[in-house]
Amino acid sequence: MTRHRSPWVAALALATAAALTGCVSWFQPPSPEVTSTPTLEDVSAELIPYYHQVLTWESCGTGMQCTTAMAPLDWNDPARDSIELALIRQPATGTKLGSLLINPGGPGGSGYEFVRDSIDYATSARLQSSYDIVGFDPRGVGNSSAVDCYDDPAELDEYNYGIIPGVEGSDEWIAAVRADNAAWGQACLEHTGALLEFVDTTSAARDLDLLRAVLGDTKLNYLGYSYGTFLGASFAELYADTAGRLVLDGAVDPATSEFEVTLTQAVGFESAFRAYLTDCVQRADCPFGGTVDSAMASTGELLDLLVASPLLHSDGRQLGADTMFIAIILPLYSQENWPYLDVLFSEVFQGFTDTAFLLADSYNERNPDGSYASNSTEAFTAINCLDYPSESDVATMREQAAELQAAAPIFGPRMSYGGTGCADWPFPSTRERGEITAPGSPDILVIGTTNDPATPYIWAQNMANQLVNGHLITYNGEGHTAYNKSNSCVNDAVDDFFIDGTVPSSDPNC
Repeated sequence: MTRHRSPWVAALALATAAALTGCVSWFQPPSPEVTSTPTLEDVSAELIPYYHQVLTWESCGTGMQCTTAMAPLDWNDPARDSIELALIRQPATGTKLGSLLINPGGPGGSGYEFVRDSIDYATSARLQSSYDIVGFDPRGVGNSSAVDCYDDPAELDEYNYGIIPGVEGSDEWIAAVRADNAAWGQACLEHTGALLEFVDTTSAARDLDLLRAVLGDTKLNYLGYSYGTFLGASFAELYADTAGRLVLDGAVDPATSEFEVTLTQAVGFESAFRAYLTDCVQRADCPFGGTVDSAMASTGELLDLLVASPLLHSDGRQLGADTMFIAIILPLYSQENWPYLDVLFSEVFQGFTDTAFLLADSYNERNPDGSYASNSTEAFTAINCLDYPSESDVATMREQAAELQAAAPIFGPRMSYGGTGCADWPFPSTRERGEITAPGSPDILVIGTTNDPATPYIWAQNMANQLVNGHLITYNGEGHTAYNKSNSCVNDAVDDFFIDGTVPSSDPNC
């Protein structure tokens, strides 16, 4: 079985991943035409160098400007050391209202690359006219001070694709998985150093307020997708007074436990897969014959077969059940990608693995030459291990595995025993799961898609209800996240809110 990166799958808005270079400057003479003047914040003495820093922006292609901000390594001890936060922006094309910060999800997704490569996917032309669109890499991610675990990509391949021998769920198998994950955690600590302890979401939320200030904004305007909704809500809880217009799309329920996340996602992905099969079996070119139920059963049988007999890929990697699971779920993030599933199953039923690894590699941001385009795997694990208390009791994990299989017979087994992932992480979780209410914050829009597999609709309902000033926008449809990729009902509600401050009188039920 593939090593568990985490007990759940990435809540990540899909964006193009690519390598990039940042532009660095801190406390340097500004270029007047591109420099932000920070607001003069009334902050403690040790934070003044951070809140009053001046950013120098440099051109970095296609109308974009890049810079680097500095933030405290440890917000509880700001004098200890500093880290870098990479930013990129497209200046407003019309009358500027302020800055709009974007986070694409993850955790571990690069907002820098999301804005650089996919700005029209991230935001509408209306928002680009009214705001500087700012992408940033949170602490631990990408072009910012980043988590790093291995020098050799082959070692990361082993972590992402390696298969642990033995009977899944047995004492020996659990011990082997834990040992591998413990070694992974130690490698991350050795390569990353002190930063590994401080990549939690609360610290990243404090960074958001710092970025707001050095960008020259009195209030934070923020669009967070998927995991980015958790980051945005955490900011609103800490900084209600400086929260501006926040939109949280594909919401994560902050009160859910590690296992509740896993269970809900397993059911969500199985529901999305059933929706694909409902469409597929009506077509002559569908790789499945018979009914939806028989196709679901065939998929389960295929995954069981891959547990016992993985398929060998041309580069020597093995296609086991869990890599196949990743290949299946990636196209479920967007209905537009369902055709990949036709090709995937047609090939694998014949013993071919090309599309399976194409999809799994895309999910893991692995390049065709075997290198990795980002540190998303490392950051994903490091952030989640600090954000979620882990349940590693063997008896409890076995009970949970049975519950997962009962609730999601096809995908549940592939998401079991996630407690092994963070059981031996170098630093314990720093956050207890609980509701975020953000009292005193302004209105916050929360968007949920009714058949979103990665962040199920119930989570958006929960977050909107928890927030004192939360407002739910429902999109009735398939896929992960809705703004700028669903319909005008959702898009207009979001754009009107950001531009005019208009809040829907009730859920528009788009």
